[in-house]
Amino acid sequence: MKRVPHTSRREFLTGSLLSAGAVALSAAGCDVEGPPAVASRPDLSRPIGPDDAAWAHVRDQFILEPGVAYMNNASLGMPPGVVVEAVSSGYEAISREPLHGKHDLQNDIAERVVPGLAKLLGVTADEVALTRNATEALHLQAVGLDLEPDDEVIFTTQEHPAGLRPWQFRAERHGITATDIFVPSPLESHDQVVDLFERAITPRTRAIAFCHVTRGGHRYPVKRLAEMARSHGLLSLVDGAQALGQFPIDLHDLGCDAYSASLHKWLLGPVGTGVLYVRQDARPRIRSAFAHDATLDAPALAPPGTADFPLRAGIGAALDFVETIGLDNVAVRTRYLSDYLKSRLSTMDGVTLLSGSANETSCPGSTIFELEGVDAMALVPVMDERHSIHLDEHQRDGHNAIRISTHVYNTTSEIDRLVAALESLS
Repeated sequence: MKRVPHTSRREFLTGSLLSAGAVALSAAGCDVEGPPAVASRPDLSRPIGPDDAAWAHVRDQFILEPGVAYMNNASLGMPPGVVVEAVSSGYEAISREPLHGKHDLQNDIAERVVPGLAKLLGVTADEVALTRNATEALHLQAVGLDLEPDDEVIFTTQEHPAGLRPWQFRAERHGITATDIFVPSPLESHDQVVDLFERAITPRTRAIAFCHVTRGGHRYPVKRLAEMARSHGLLSLVDGAQALGQFPIDLHDLGCDAYSASLHKWLLGPVGTGVLYVRQDARPRIRSAFAHDATLDAPALAPPGTADFPLRAGIGAALDFVETIGLDNVAVRTRYLSDYLKSRLSTMDGVTLLSGSANETSCPGSTIFELEGVDAMALVPVMDERHSIHLDEHQRDGHNAIRISTHVYNTTSEIDRLVAALESLS
């Protein structure tokens, strides 16, 4: 059998990934197995305006099963078909010719994905390390933080378990003091959050840790908290899992020392991808959990070993996708949908809205509310089985709440369908 030249393999991989990132997906509801053909898709362009008509061609990029209303993006994002195809192309390339396929994927990750992600975050490429998810990144930033026994880290009662458990681990293993402060839900104001943190600081405090956006959809004042922390000589460590992909983020401007996020939620990347950012000036205090010989110039923050190259290369397609539609536009569209949902919920009896009423203290895409007489945990499978609507519960922070996380692909008609289903419960 004639051996395929390496240049052909490279052209196959590059062509597949670029075509996946450059064009959008076919109409939802197409009766085919897997992603519809590229040629059948409308071109992807920046929508003008926030309404459903302006975003219809964006919705057509997703391959969701017809009839399903997916409103649980905060748990797991729904990748557009271009991302599905990019990952598939990567696996095909590495299966056709493992050695060169691997090298080509590694080059694509180093030359396109990491710089693209760094640009999106407003940082330099050497400040970014790819991870499997936010949980892994949060653990790495916590374990890597230079702490002595009895040193203190302060976090909030609204942290996700992934943001809480690393500090519990360090308290148990290394004798640090892990202190939580109670933050009410919903938030009253950004002043309240900053004041609660500042009043909790002691001479033993070395860092504060908090969400950019909480699981309950509350948006924290990252820049103000980072400035406050720095004024006390503390590091600021941020969980950005619910923020990255909902609105533009410039980490150098925000000034935090570390930022951990998933890429498979709001950014719509491949499942099992995440990022850890460590500010260059923070490297002396947040060090590698893996390499004994790491240096400030080569911090070695990324987990070592064989990586999931097709998934990581597929991040490039997600970056192209969000760059085309614009993260500023995503924020407008998701706010439009959540505002519409809130207006519909306001007409229902027994609804207590927990999402912040001000844009400043609430994220664009998540809406959290309680419905009198309804157990949120029990509601989730009911809505799936009876109505093909996927949502989530929020039974924490003292709430028995329902969480609806709408992304750009959702529609007002799906929201109407959701509200009708909720009204049928009474």
